Amino acid sequence: MRRLGLGTSLVNDAAWTCPSCLRQQKVCLRKASFSTKGRRTRPANRKRTVVLATAGGGLGAAALITAASDDVKHGYAAAERTGRVANTLFACINDYRVTLKRRPANTDDWSLLLKACHQRCADRTLRAIEQNGSIFIKLGQHLSSMGYLLPLEWTTTFVPLQDKCPVSSYESIEEMFISDTGSSISDHFEYFEREPIGAASLAQVHRAKLKDTGHEVAVKVQHPALDQWVPLDLALTRYTFRTLNYWFPDYDLSWLSDEMEYSLPQELNFAVEGGNAMRTKRYFEKIQGSPLIVPDVKWGTRRILVMDFITGHRTDDLQYIDSQGIDRDEVSAALARIFNEMIFGDTPLHCDPHGGNIAIRKNVSRRKLNFDIILYDHGLYRDIPKSLRRDYAKLWLAVIDADEGQMRKYAHAVAGITDEQFPLFASAITGRDYRAVTSSVISSRTVQEKEEISGAMGEGLLQQLVQLLGQVPRVILLILKTNDLTRNLDENLQTRQGPVRTFLILARYCSRTVFQEQIELIQEHGSTLRPVNLFRFLRAWSSYMRVELKLSLYELYISIRRLTGFPVTMGI
Repeated sequence: MRRLGLGTSLVNDAAWTCPSCLRQQKVCLRKASFSTKGRRTRPANRKRTVVLATAGGGLGAAALITAASDDVKHGYAAAERTGRVANTLFACINDYRVTLKRRPANTDDWSLLLKACHQRCADRTLRAIEQNGSIFIKLGQHLSSMGYLLPLEWTTTFVPLQDKCPVSSYESIEEMFISDTGSSISDHFEYFEREPIGAASLAQVHRAKLKDTGHEVAVKVQHPALDQWVPLDLALTRYTFRTLNYWFPDYDLSWLSDEMEYSLPQELNFAVEGGNAMRTKRYFEKIQGSPLIVPDVKWGTRRILVMDFITGHRTDDLQYIDSQGIDRDEVSAALARIFNEMIFGDTPLHCDPHGGNIAIRKNVSRRKLNFDIILYDHGLYRDIPKSLRRDYAKLWLAVIDADEGQMRKYAHAVAGITDEQFPLFASAITGRDYRAVTSSVISSRTVQEKEEISGAMGEGLLQQLVQLLGQVPRVILLILKTNDLTRNLDENLQTRQGPVRTFLILARYCSRTVFQEQIELIQEHGSTLRPVNLFRFLRAWSSYMRVELKLSLYELYISIRRLTGFPVTMGI
Protein backbone atom coordinates (compact mmCIF):
# COMPACT_ATOMS: atom_id res chain seq x y z
CA MET A 1 0.00 0.00 0.00
CA ARG A 2 1.29 3.42 -0.87
CA ARG A 3 0.11 4.63 2.51
CA LEU A 4 -2.26 3.79 5.41
CA GLY A 5 -5.98 2.30 6.78
CA LEU A 6 -10.46 -0.68 8.74
CA GLY A 7 -14.15 -2.28 7.72
CA THR A 8 -17.42 -4.45 7.26
CA SER A 9 -19.70 -6.42 4.84
CA LEU A 10 -21.46 -5.31 1.69
CA VAL A 11 -25.25 -5.36 1.45
CA ASN A 12 -27.08 -4.94 -1.81
CA ASP A 13 -30.23 -2.83 -1.56
CA ALA A 14 -31.46 -4.12 -4.92
CA ALA A 15 -35.12 -4.83 -5.67
CA TRP A 16 -34.89 -8.54 -5.03
CA THR A 17 -35.34 -8.08 -1.26
CA CYS A 18 -38.96 -8.96 -1.93
CA PRO A 19 -40.30 -9.85 1.57
CA SER A 20 -39.38 -6.38 2.83
CA CYS A 21 -40.86 -4.71 -0.22
CA LEU A 22 -44.06 -6.65 0.09
CA ARG A 23 -44.44 -5.87 3.79
CA GLN A 24 -43.85 -2.20 3.11
CA GLN A 25 -46.36 -2.23 0.28
CA LYS A 26 -49.02 -3.87 2.48
CA VAL A 27 -48.55 -1.26 5.22
CA CYS A 28 -48.92 1.60 2.75
CA LEU A 29 -52.00 0.11 1.19
CA ARG A 30 -53.57 -0.64 4.56
CA LYS A 31 -53.13 2.98 5.63
CA ALA A 32 -54.68 4.20 2.42
CA SER A 33 -57.74 2.02 2.86
CA PHE A 34 -58.33 3.31 6.38
CA SER A 35 -58.02 6.92 5.29
CA THR A 36 -61.02 6.81 2.92
CA LYS A 37 -64.44 7.61 4.19
CA GLY A 38 -67.75 5.88 3.52
CA ARG A 39 -68.72 2.26 3.18
CA ARG A 40 -67.33 -0.05 0.51
CA THR A 41 -69.17 -2.91 -1.09
CA ARG A 42 -67.74 -6.45 -1.08
CA PRO A 43 -67.18 -6.61 -4.83
CA ALA A 44 -64.95 -3.52 -4.64
CA ASN A 45 -62.93 -5.11 -1.81
CA ARG A 46 -62.58 -8.33 -3.73
CA LYS A 47 -61.45 -6.43 -6.80
CA ARG A 48 -58.87 -4.46 -4.78
CA THR A 49 -57.63 -7.71 -3.24
CA VAL A 50 -57.18 -9.26 -6.66
CA VAL A 51 -55.30 -6.19 -7.91
CA LEU A 52 -53.02 -6.13 -4.87
CA ALA A 53 -52.33 -9.82 -5.10
CA THR A 54 -51.49 -9.47 -8.75
CA ALA A 55 -49.18 -6.52 -8.05
CA GLY A 56 -47.52 -8.33 -5.16
CA GLY A 57 -47.09 -11.45 -7.25
CA GLY A 58 -45.53 -9.39 -10.01
CA LEU A 59 -43.07 -7.82 -7.60
CA GLY A 60 -42.24 -11.22 -6.16
CA ALA A 61 -41.68 -12.69 -9.60
CA ALA A 62 -39.54 -9.73 -10.59
CA ALA A 63 -37.51 -10.11 -7.42
CA LEU A 64 -36.95 -13.82 -8.04
CA ILE A 65 -35.90 -13.13 -11.62
CA THR A 66 -33.48 -10.41 -10.44
CA ALA A 67 -32.03 -12.71 -7.78
CA ALA A 68 -31.65 -15.52 -10.29
CA SER A 69 -30.07 -13.10 -12.73
CA ASP A 70 -27.57 -11.95 -10.08
CA ASP A 71 -26.68 -15.57 -9.30
CA VAL A 72 -26.20 -16.31 -12.98
CA LYS A 73 -23.96 -13.26 -13.40
CA HIS A 74 -21.88 -14.26 -10.38
CA GLY A 75 -21.60 -17.83 -11.60
CA TYR A 76 -20.55 -16.66 -15.04
CA ALA A 77 -17.93 -14.30 -13.55
CA ALA A 78 -16.62 -17.10 -11.31
CA ALA A 79 -16.33 -19.45 -14.29
CA GLU A 80 -14.58 -16.72 -16.27
CA ARG A 81 -12.04 -16.13 -13.46
CA THR A 82 -11.42 -19.85 -13.08
CA GLY A 83 -11.04 -20.35 -16.83
CA ARG A 84 -8.63 -17.45 -17.08
CA VAL A 85 -6.37 -18.95 -14.39
CA ALA A 86 -6.56 -22.48 -15.81
CA ASN A 87 -5.85 -21.38 -19.40
CA THR A 88 -2.87 -19.27 -18.31
CA LEU A 89 -1.52 -22.02 -16.05
CA PHE A 90 -1.60 -24.78 -18.65
CA ALA A 91 -0.32 -22.50 -21.43
CA CYS A 92 2.71 -21.71 -19.27
CA ILE A 93 3.27 -25.33 -18.28
CA ASN A 94 3.13 -26.41 -21.92
CA ASP A 95 5.44 -23.58 -22.98
CA TYR A 96 8.08 -24.58 -20.42
CA ARG A 97 7.83 -28.29 -21.23
CA VAL A 98 8.25 -27.65 -24.96
CA THR A 99 11.14 -25.26 -24.34
CA LEU A 100 12.95 -27.67 -22.01
CA LYS A 101 12.67 -30.45 -24.61
CA ARG A 102 14.26 -28.19 -27.26
CA ARG A 103 17.37 -27.43 -25.21
CA PRO A 104 20.24 -26.86 -27.65
CA ALA A 105 23.86 -27.78 -27.04
CA ASN A 106 25.03 -24.18 -27.32
CA THR A 107 24.85 -22.47 -23.92
CA ASP A 108 24.20 -18.99 -25.31
CA ASP A 109 21.36 -20.22 -27.52
CA TRP A 110 19.80 -22.03 -24.57
CA SER A 111 19.99 -18.94 -22.38
CA LEU A 112 18.18 -16.84 -25.01
CA LEU A 113 15.59 -19.56 -25.56
CA LEU A 114 14.86 -19.88 -21.84
CA LYS A 115 14.71 -16.11 -21.32
CA ALA A 116 12.17 -15.82 -24.13
CA CYS A 117 10.05 -18.55 -22.52
CA HIS A 118 10.23 -16.77 -19.13
CA GLN A 119 9.07 -13.54 -20.77
CA ARG A 120 6.15 -15.14 -22.64
CA CYS A 121 4.89 -16.86 -19.50
CA ALA A 122 5.33 -13.76 -17.36
CA ASP A 123 3.37 -11.66 -19.89
CA ARG A 124 0.53 -14.21 -19.96
CA THR A 125 0.39 -14.33 -16.18
CA LEU A 126 0.44 -10.53 -15.88
CA ARG A 127 -2.62 -10.26 -18.15
CA ALA A 128 -4.51 -12.82 -16.07
CA ILE A 129 -3.58 -11.09 -12.81
CA GLU A 130 -4.69 -7.69 -14.09
CA GLN A 131 -7.99 -9.06 -15.38
CA ASN A 132 -8.82 -11.02 -12.21
CA GLY A 133 -7.63 -8.34 -9.78
CA SER A 134 -8.51 -9.05 -6.13
CA ILE A 135 -5.82 -10.95 -4.23
CA PHE A 136 -4.03 -11.83 -7.47
CA ILE A 137 -2.68 -8.26 -7.50
CA LYS A 138 -1.24 -8.82 -4.03
CA LEU A 139 0.28 -12.14 -5.11
CA GLY A 140 1.85 -10.49 -8.15
CA GLN A 141 3.28 -7.70 -6.01
CA HIS A 142 4.82 -10.29 -3.69
CA LEU A 143 6.31 -12.24 -6.61
CA SER A 144 7.84 -9.06 -8.06
CA SER A 145 10.02 -8.76 -4.95
CA MET A 146 11.27 -12.37 -5.08
CA GLY A 147 14.33 -11.80 -7.21
CA TYR A 148 16.20 -14.41 -5.18
CA LEU A 149 13.78 -17.12 -6.38
CA LEU A 150 12.29 -16.05 -9.70
CA PRO A 151 13.91 -15.22 -13.06
CA LEU A 152 14.45 -11.55 -13.83
CA GLU A 153 11.86 -11.67 -16.61
CA TRP A 154 9.15 -12.57 -14.08
CA THR A 155 10.05 -10.05 -11.40
CA THR A 156 10.49 -7.08 -13.76
CA THR A 157 7.27 -7.87 -15.62
CA PHE A 158 5.33 -7.82 -12.33
CA VAL A 159 6.83 -4.54 -11.07
CA PRO A 160 4.03 -2.40 -12.64
CA LEU A 161 1.57 -4.18 -10.32
CA GLN A 162 3.04 -2.14 -7.46
CA ASP A 163 1.24 0.89 -8.91
CA LYS A 164 -1.83 -0.86 -10.35
CA CYS A 165 -4.00 -1.03 -7.28
CA PRO A 166 -7.79 -1.03 -7.62
CA VAL A 167 -9.87 1.88 -6.37
CA SER A 168 -13.38 1.15 -5.08
CA SER A 169 -16.15 3.65 -5.76
CA TYR A 170 -17.42 5.99 -3.07
CA GLU A 171 -20.91 4.50 -3.50
CA SER A 172 -19.67 0.97 -2.73
CA ILE A 173 -17.84 2.28 0.35
CA GLU A 174 -21.03 4.01 1.50
CA GLU A 175 -22.98 0.74 1.15
CA MET A 176 -20.29 -1.07 3.13
CA PHE A 177 -20.50 1.49 5.95
CA ILE A 178 -24.27 1.06 6.18
CA SER A 179 -23.93 -2.71 6.16
CA ASP A 180 -21.15 -2.89 8.73
CA THR A 181 -22.03 -0.07 11.09
CA GLY A 182 -25.75 0.44 10.51
CA SER A 183 -25.19 4.09 9.60
CA SER A 184 -23.89 6.13 6.69
CA ILE A 185 -20.52 7.80 6.28
CA SER A 186 -22.02 11.21 7.03
CA ASP A 187 -23.24 9.94 10.41
CA HIS A 188 -19.64 9.28 11.47
CA PHE A 189 -17.67 12.05 9.81
CA GLU A 190 -17.92 15.81 9.45
CA TYR A 191 -16.26 15.41 6.08
CA PHE A 192 -14.95 12.39 4.18
CA GLU A 193 -12.84 12.87 1.07
CA ARG A 194 -14.43 10.92 -1.78
CA GLU A 195 -11.09 10.27 -3.50
CA PRO A 196 -8.67 8.01 -1.58
CA ILE A 197 -5.25 9.37 -0.66
CA GLY A 198 -3.74 5.90 -1.06
CA ALA A 199 -4.75 2.54 -2.48
CA ALA A 200 -3.43 -1.01 -2.19
CA SER A 201 -4.50 -4.45 -3.37
CA LEU A 202 -6.72 -5.06 -0.32
CA ALA A 203 -7.79 -1.61 0.83
CA GLN A 204 -7.74 2.14 0.27
CA VAL A 205 -7.43 5.11 2.62
CA HIS A 206 -9.57 8.24 2.83
CA ARG A 207 -8.90 11.43 4.76
CA ALA A 208 -11.78 12.43 7.06
CA LYS A 209 -12.77 14.35 10.19
CA LEU A 210 -14.69 12.73 13.04
CA LYS A 211 -18.11 14.26 13.63
CA ASP A 212 -18.12 13.97 17.42
CA THR A 213 -14.60 15.28 18.17
CA GLY A 214 -13.50 17.09 15.02
CA HIS A 215 -10.34 14.94 15.03
CA GLU A 216 -8.66 14.47 11.64
CA VAL A 217 -8.36 10.78 10.80
CA ALA A 218 -7.32 8.34 8.14
CA VAL A 219 -10.06 5.82 7.30
CA LYS A 220 -8.84 2.53 5.88
CA VAL A 221 -11.58 0.68 4.04
CA GLN A 222 -11.40 -2.76 2.50
CA HIS A 223 -12.38 -3.15 -1.13
CA PRO A 224 -16.00 -4.36 -0.84
CA ALA A 225 -15.68 -6.81 -3.74
CA LEU A 226 -13.06 -8.86 -1.88
CA ASP A 227 -15.72 -10.62 0.19
CA GLN A 228 -17.18 -11.97 -3.01
CA TRP A 229 -14.00 -13.35 -4.54
CA VAL A 230 -11.41 -14.15 -1.85
CA PRO A 231 -12.57 -17.76 -1.14
CA LEU A 232 -12.51 -18.65 -4.84
CA ASP A 233 -9.24 -16.82 -5.52
CA LEU A 234 -7.47 -18.55 -2.62
CA ALA A 235 -8.64 -21.91 -3.98
CA LEU A 236 -7.36 -20.98 -7.44
CA THR A 237 -4.01 -19.90 -5.99
CA ARG A 238 -3.68 -23.18 -4.11
CA TYR A 239 -4.62 -25.14 -7.25
CA THR A 240 -2.06 -23.22 -9.33
CA PHE A 241 0.91 -23.90 -7.08
CA ARG A 242 -0.02 -27.54 -6.52
CA THR A 243 -0.35 -28.08 -10.24
CA LEU A 244 3.03 -26.47 -10.82
CA ASN A 245 4.49 -28.73 -8.15
CA TYR A 246 3.04 -31.77 -9.95
CA TRP A 247 4.70 -30.88 -13.26
CA PHE A 248 7.90 -29.38 -11.82
CA PRO A 249 8.47 -31.15 -8.45
CA ASP A 250 11.99 -29.73 -8.08
CA TYR A 251 10.55 -26.21 -7.77
CA ASP A 252 7.87 -26.64 -5.12
CA LEU A 253 6.47 -23.18 -4.31
CA SER A 254 3.28 -24.47 -2.69
CA TRP A 255 4.47 -22.98 0.61
CA LEU A 256 3.69 -19.58 -0.91
CA SER A 257 0.00 -20.41 -1.25
CA ASP A 258 -0.01 -22.09 2.19
CA GLU A 259 1.35 -18.93 3.79
CA MET A 260 -1.11 -16.79 1.83
CA GLU A 261 -4.06 -18.89 3.01
CA TYR A 262 -2.90 -18.48 6.59
CA SER A 263 -1.99 -14.80 6.46
CA LEU A 264 -4.66 -13.31 4.22
CA PRO A 265 -7.67 -13.84 6.53
CA GLN A 266 -5.74 -12.01 9.25
CA GLU A 267 -4.84 -9.16 6.91
CA LEU A 268 -8.49 -8.89 5.87
CA ASN A 269 -9.66 -8.53 9.47
CA PHE A 270 -9.04 -4.89 10.25
CA ALA A 271 -10.20 -5.35 13.84
CA VAL A 272 -7.18 -7.64 14.29
CA GLU A 273 -4.98 -5.05 12.58
CA GLY A 274 -6.22 -2.39 14.98
CA GLY A 275 -5.35 -4.62 17.93
CA ASN A 276 -1.85 -5.23 16.54
CA ALA A 277 -1.31 -1.50 16.08
CA MET A 278 -2.37 -0.59 19.61
CA ARG A 279 -0.33 -3.40 21.15
CA THR A 280 2.77 -2.16 19.31
CA LYS A 281 2.02 1.46 20.20
CA ARG A 282 1.71 0.69 23.94
CA TYR A 283 4.90 -1.40 23.92
CA PHE A 284 7.13 1.21 22.28
CA GLU A 285 5.69 4.07 24.33
CA LYS A 286 7.39 2.41 27.32
CA ILE A 287 10.80 2.55 25.64
CA GLN A 288 12.42 5.86 26.51
CA GLY A 289 13.62 7.84 23.51
CA SER A 290 12.05 5.54 20.91
CA PRO A 291 11.19 7.54 17.77
CA LEU A 292 8.50 5.06 16.66
CA ILE A 293 5.04 6.51 16.05
CA VAL A 294 2.03 4.24 15.52
CA PRO A 295 -1.17 6.12 14.59
CA ASP A 296 -3.74 5.82 17.37
CA VAL A 297 -6.71 3.63 16.42
CA LYS A 298 -10.07 5.28 17.12
CA TRP A 299 -12.30 2.34 16.21
CA GLY A 300 -12.44 -0.51 13.77
CA THR A 301 -14.54 -3.34 12.38
CA ARG A 302 -13.65 -6.24 10.12
CA ARG A 303 -13.48 -4.01 7.04
CA ILE A 304 -13.09 -0.46 8.40
CA LEU A 305 -10.28 1.06 10.47
CA VAL A 306 -10.28 4.65 11.72
CA MET A 307 -6.99 6.05 13.04
CA ASP A 308 -5.04 9.26 13.53
CA PHE A 309 -4.06 11.02 10.33
CA ILE A 310 -0.25 11.14 10.50
CA THR A 311 1.89 11.65 7.42
CA GLY A 312 5.56 11.75 6.60
CA HIS A 313 8.08 11.10 3.82
CA ARG A 314 9.44 7.81 2.58
CA THR A 315 12.71 6.72 4.15
CA ASP A 316 14.33 6.66 0.71
CA ASP A 317 13.47 10.33 0.16
CA LEU A 318 17.08 11.33 0.80
CA GLN A 319 16.54 14.88 -0.40
CA TYR A 320 13.95 15.47 2.33
CA ILE A 321 16.08 13.76 5.00
CA ASP A 322 19.17 15.79 4.16
CA SER A 323 17.26 19.08 3.82
CA GLN A 324 15.80 18.66 7.33
CA GLY A 325 19.19 18.02 8.92
CA ILE A 326 18.30 14.42 9.76
CA ASP A 327 21.27 12.05 10.08
CA ARG A 328 20.81 9.05 7.78
CA ASP A 329 23.00 6.93 10.04
CA GLU A 330 20.71 7.65 12.99
CA VAL A 331 17.65 6.73 10.91
CA SER A 332 19.33 3.45 9.99
CA ALA A 333 20.17 2.77 13.64
CA ALA A 334 16.62 3.63 14.78
CA LEU A 335 15.11 1.22 12.22
CA ALA A 336 17.52 -1.50 13.38
CA ARG A 337 16.50 -0.98 17.03
CA ILE A 338 12.78 -1.00 16.23
CA PHE A 339 12.79 -4.28 14.31
CA ASN A 340 15.28 -6.02 16.58
CA GLU A 341 13.03 -5.07 19.48
CA MET A 342 10.15 -6.74 17.65
CA ILE A 343 12.16 -9.90 17.00
CA PHE A 344 13.79 -10.27 20.41
CA GLY A 345 11.42 -8.31 22.67
CA ASP A 346 8.02 -9.19 24.10
CA THR A 347 6.00 -7.77 21.22
CA PRO A 348 4.80 -9.16 17.88
CA LEU A 349 6.83 -8.72 14.69
CA HIS A 350 5.61 -6.47 11.88
CA CYS A 351 6.27 -8.72 8.87
CA ASP A 352 5.74 -6.25 6.03
CA PRO A 353 8.09 -3.28 6.58
CA HIS A 354 8.49 -2.22 2.95
CA GLY A 355 9.09 1.38 1.93
CA GLY A 356 5.39 2.22 1.60
CA ASN A 357 4.62 1.19 5.18
CA ILE A 358 7.26 3.37 6.84
CA ALA A 359 7.53 7.16 6.85
CA ILE A 360 9.79 9.72 8.48
CA ARG A 361 9.09 13.26 9.66
CA LYS A 362 11.08 15.97 11.43
CA ASN A 363 10.64 16.26 15.21
CA VAL A 364 12.22 19.42 16.63
CA SER A 365 11.42 18.47 20.23
CA ARG A 366 14.31 15.98 20.25
CA ARG A 367 17.93 16.94 19.68
CA LYS A 368 19.90 13.87 18.57
CA LEU A 369 17.06 11.80 17.16
CA ASN A 370 15.34 14.79 15.58
CA PHE A 371 12.84 12.67 13.67
CA ASP A 372 9.89 10.31 14.07
CA ILE A 373 9.50 6.99 12.29
CA ILE A 374 5.85 6.28 11.45
CA LEU A 375 4.78 2.67 11.00
CA TYR A 376 1.64 1.82 9.01
CA ASP A 377 -0.26 -1.30 7.96
CA HIS A 378 -0.26 -3.67 10.94
CA GLY A 379 -2.20 -6.52 9.34
CA LEU A 380 0.64 -9.04 8.93
CA TYR A 381 2.08 -9.75 12.39
CA ARG A 382 3.56 -12.81 14.07
CA ASP A 383 4.31 -13.61 17.70
CA ILE A 384 7.69 -15.32 17.91
CA PRO A 385 7.89 -18.03 20.60
CA LYS A 386 10.36 -17.22 23.38
CA SER A 387 12.42 -20.38 22.79
CA LEU A 388 12.77 -19.52 19.09
CA ARG A 389 13.79 -15.93 19.90
CA ARG A 390 16.54 -17.21 22.18
CA ASP A 391 17.90 -19.78 19.75
CA TYR A 392 17.76 -17.21 16.97
CA ALA A 393 19.77 -14.80 19.17
CA LYS A 394 22.41 -17.47 19.78
CA LEU A 395 22.54 -18.17 16.04
CA TRP A 396 23.25 -14.51 15.26
CA LEU A 397 25.86 -14.21 17.99
CA ALA A 398 27.60 -17.19 16.41
CA VAL A 399 27.34 -15.55 12.96
CA ILE A 400 28.82 -12.29 14.26
CA ASP A 401 31.64 -14.23 15.98
CA ALA A 402 32.13 -16.35 12.80
CA ASP A 403 31.79 -19.47 14.99
CA GLU A 404 30.74 -22.06 12.42
CA GLY A 405 30.19 -24.88 14.91
CA GLN A 406 27.72 -22.82 16.96
CA MET A 407 26.10 -21.52 13.79
CA ARG A 408 25.33 -25.05 12.65
CA LYS A 409 24.03 -26.01 16.09
CA TYR A 410 21.54 -23.18 16.34
CA ALA A 411 20.56 -23.28 12.67
CA HIS A 412 19.31 -26.78 13.40
CA ALA A 413 17.57 -25.61 16.59
CA VAL A 414 15.88 -22.70 14.80
CA ALA A 415 14.84 -24.32 11.52
CA GLY A 416 15.90 -27.97 11.50
CA ILE A 417 18.78 -27.17 9.11
CA THR A 418 21.14 -30.07 8.31
CA ASP A 419 24.90 -29.72 7.80
CA GLU A 420 24.39 -30.05 4.02
CA GLN A 421 21.81 -27.25 4.00
CA PHE A 422 23.67 -24.96 6.35
CA PRO A 423 25.84 -22.96 3.87
CA LEU A 424 22.75 -22.03 1.85
CA PHE A 425 20.72 -21.18 4.97
CA ALA A 426 23.55 -19.02 6.35
CA SER A 427 23.62 -17.06 3.09
CA ALA A 428 19.82 -16.75 3.13
CA ILE A 429 19.60 -15.21 6.62
CA THR A 430 22.53 -12.84 6.12
CA GLY A 431 22.20 -12.01 2.42
CA ARG A 432 25.94 -12.70 2.15
CA ASP A 433 28.22 -15.16 0.41
CA TYR A 434 29.03 -18.14 2.66
CA ARG A 435 32.73 -17.21 2.72
CA ALA A 436 31.82 -13.82 4.19
CA VAL A 437 29.61 -15.53 6.78
CA THR A 438 32.47 -17.72 8.00
CA SER A 439 35.01 -14.87 8.07
CA SER A 440 33.41 -11.49 8.85
CA VAL A 441 29.81 -10.73 8.03
CA ILE A 442 30.20 -7.16 9.32
CA SER A 443 31.28 -5.55 6.08
CA SER A 444 29.58 -4.06 3.05
CA ARG A 445 28.69 -6.33 0.15
CA THR A 446 30.94 -5.77 -2.84
CA VAL A 447 29.73 -5.81 -6.44
CA GLN A 448 31.81 -8.95 -7.01
CA GLU A 449 30.11 -10.71 -4.09
CA LYS A 450 26.63 -9.83 -5.43
CA GLU A 451 27.60 -11.16 -8.88
CA GLU A 452 28.96 -14.38 -7.39
CA ILE A 453 25.74 -14.96 -5.44
CA SER A 454 23.66 -14.32 -8.56
CA GLY A 455 25.85 -16.69 -10.58
CA ALA A 456 25.61 -19.41 -7.95
CA MET A 457 21.81 -19.21 -8.13
CA GLY A 458 22.01 -19.95 -11.82
CA GLU A 459 24.21 -22.99 -11.22
CA GLY A 460 21.66 -25.05 -9.28
CA LEU A 461 21.45 -23.38 -5.88
CA LEU A 462 18.04 -21.95 -6.76
CA GLN A 463 16.47 -25.41 -6.70
CA GLN A 464 18.06 -26.11 -3.30
CA LEU A 465 16.87 -22.75 -1.96
CA VAL A 466 13.27 -23.44 -3.04
CA GLN A 467 13.36 -26.81 -1.28
CA LEU A 468 14.97 -25.28 1.81
CA LEU A 469 12.37 -22.51 2.12
CA GLY A 470 9.63 -25.09 1.75
CA GLN A 471 10.69 -26.96 4.88
CA VAL A 472 11.57 -24.22 7.38
CA PRO A 473 8.89 -23.05 9.86
CA ARG A 474 6.55 -20.36 8.50
CA VAL A 475 7.58 -17.88 11.19
CA ILE A 476 11.22 -18.20 10.06
CA LEU A 477 10.14 -17.39 6.50
CA LEU A 478 8.51 -14.21 7.76
CA ILE A 479 11.60 -13.30 9.81
CA LEU A 480 13.74 -13.82 6.70
CA LYS A 481 11.32 -11.66 4.72
CA THR A 482 11.48 -8.93 7.38
CA ASN A 483 15.29 -9.12 7.44
CA ASP A 484 15.39 -8.77 3.66
CA LEU A 485 13.03 -5.78 3.64
CA THR A 486 14.85 -3.97 6.45
CA ARG A 487 18.18 -4.67 4.73
CA ASN A 488 16.77 -2.97 1.62
CA LEU A 489 15.57 -0.02 3.72
CA ASP A 490 19.06 0.34 5.14
CA GLU A 491 20.79 0.10 1.76
CA ASN A 492 18.42 2.73 0.30
CA LEU A 493 19.49 5.16 3.02
CA GLN A 494 23.06 5.01 1.64
CA THR A 495 24.61 5.55 5.06
CA ARG A 496 28.26 6.39 5.62
CA GLN A 497 28.83 3.42 7.93
CA GLY A 498 27.32 0.65 5.80
CA PRO A 499 25.87 -2.34 7.68
CA VAL A 500 28.42 -2.23 10.52
CA ARG A 501 26.37 -0.33 13.07
CA THR A 502 23.19 -2.30 12.37
CA PHE A 503 25.12 -5.50 13.12
CA LEU A 504 26.37 -3.99 16.36
CA ILE A 505 22.78 -3.18 17.36
CA LEU A 506 21.72 -6.71 16.43
CA ALA A 507 24.57 -8.12 18.55
CA ARG A 508 23.41 -6.05 21.54
CA TYR A 509 19.87 -7.40 21.31
CA CYS A 510 21.12 -10.96 20.93
CA SER A 511 23.46 -10.60 23.92
CA ARG A 512 20.65 -9.16 26.05
CA THR A 513 18.31 -11.99 25.07
CA VAL A 514 20.83 -14.67 26.01
CA PHE A 515 21.60 -12.91 29.33
CA GLN A 516 17.88 -12.75 30.21
CA GLU A 517 17.61 -16.50 29.56
CA GLN A 518 20.56 -17.19 31.86
CA ILE A 519 19.00 -15.09 34.66
CA GLU A 520 15.71 -16.98 34.35
CA LEU A 521 17.53 -20.33 34.56
CA ILE A 522 19.37 -19.17 37.68
CA GLN A 523 16.13 -18.01 39.32
CA GLU A 524 14.57 -21.42 38.70
CA HIS A 525 17.08 -22.81 41.23
CA GLY A 526 16.12 -20.44 44.03
CA SER A 527 17.32 -17.08 45.27
CA THR A 528 20.12 -15.29 43.43
CA LEU A 529 21.80 -14.75 46.83
CA ARG A 530 22.49 -18.46 47.24
CA PRO A 531 26.27 -18.99 46.83
CA VAL A 532 25.94 -21.26 43.79
CA ASN A 533 23.36 -19.01 42.12
CA LEU A 534 25.34 -15.88 42.95
CA PHE A 535 28.40 -17.39 41.29
CA ARG A 536 26.32 -18.27 38.19
CA PHE A 537 24.85 -14.78 38.13
CA LEU A 538 28.26 -13.09 38.34
CA ARG A 539 29.61 -15.31 35.58
CA ALA A 540 26.62 -14.54 33.30
CA TRP A 541 26.75 -10.85 34.14
CA SER A 542 30.50 -10.58 33.51
CA SER A 543 30.12 -12.34 30.17
CA TYR A 544 27.27 -10.02 29.21
CA MET A 545 29.15 -6.88 30.28
CA ARG A 546 32.26 -8.02 28.41
CA VAL A 547 30.25 -8.20 25.18
CA GLU A 548 28.57 -4.84 25.96
CA LEU A 549 31.92 -3.17 26.57
CA LYS A 550 33.37 -4.63 23.40
CA LEU A 551 30.37 -3.44 21.36
CA SER A 552 30.40 0.03 22.99
CA LEU A 553 34.09 0.54 22.24
CA TYR A 554 33.66 -0.58 18.66
CA GLU A 555 30.63 1.67 18.18
CA LEU A 556 32.67 4.59 19.51
CA TYR A 557 35.45 3.66 17.11
CA ILE A 558 33.21 3.67 14.04
CA SER A 559 31.58 6.92 15.15
CA ILE A 560 35.00 8.58 15.28
CA ARG A 561 35.93 7.21 11.86
CA ARG A 562 32.61 8.36 10.45
CA LEU A 563 33.04 11.89 11.85
CA THR A 564 36.58 12.12 10.52
CA GLY A 565 35.54 10.89 7.06
CA PHE A 566 37.29 7.50 7.12
CA PRO A 567 35.45 4.43 5.76
CA VAL A 568 34.20 1.84 8.24
CA THR A 569 35.24 -1.61 7.04
CA MET A 570 36.79 -3.45 9.97
CA GLY A 571 35.15 -6.38 11.70
CA ILE A 572 34.72 -6.73 15.43
